[in-house]
Amino acid sequence: MPEAVIEFRDVEYQSSGREVLRQLNLTIHRGEILVLLGRSGSGKTTALKLVNRLLALSGGEVRVEGRDVRDWNVIELRRHIGYAIQEVGLFPHYTVERNVGLILSLERLPKEKIHARVQELLRLVGLSPEISSRYPNQLSGGQRQRVGVARALAADPPMLLMDEPFGALDPLTRSDLQREFLSLQQKLGKTVLFVTHDLHEALFLGSRIALLEEGRLVSLGSPEQFLISSDPLVKKYVEAFGSVARVRRDK
Repeated sequence: MPEAVIEFRDVEYQSSGREVLRQLNLTIHRGEILVLLGRSGSGKTTALKLVNRLLALSGGEVRVEGRDVRDWNVIELRRHIGYAIQEVGLFPHYTVERNVGLILSLERLPKEKIHARVQELLRLVGLSPEISSRYPNQLSGGQRQRVGVARALAADPPMLLMDEPFGALDPLTRSDLQREFLSLQQKLGKTVLFVTHDLHEALFLGSRIALLEEGRLVSLGSPEQFLISSDPLVKKYVEAFGSVARVRRDK
């Protein structure tokens, strides 16, 4: 069996008296993209935030590389995991170079090494190093998302958490970035936990798809298995997306 990198073991999470996650059991293997799919409020983002301790468990256990996340030093844990979100979260008063190199500066790397790493990362995500002196408001939406991915990769973490990182983009830019990201992931071999509500994105990017509904795991399998599942909720998803659900990744 492939090595387990992230594990959810009977995970529970409550907020304001409401059960957000219930008995979630899920394993993410090294080098795969596991997509958490589900409608708004299904618990996808909550599950993601439990991994890097942005939220605290109500019950059960989340393990990263064999260790309970509560046994990790939280700073060490977060530097071990890249994090990219839809809103990007770039600091508006920092240049691109300072945004991307922030975690490296916190690790007290020499300025010349930070500069070289930032230039390398910008090229890796398809951006010209010439933009390194610009500010976020001087970039297009697609450029900002690429910068966000570059920042998530800055410390070369073995795993990435991605919360609808391309959701706010126009369809053409989103499609381009999906293809570029898949190519990048295959090149670098990162383990990715990816949140989306878009079935097309899940089918295109996912090694496996985990469907959540009201905090429970409904279905887990490859994109091909998802499309032929007999589960009623899965069938509703496929029917709702119609012909777009027949799109396959070109392997």
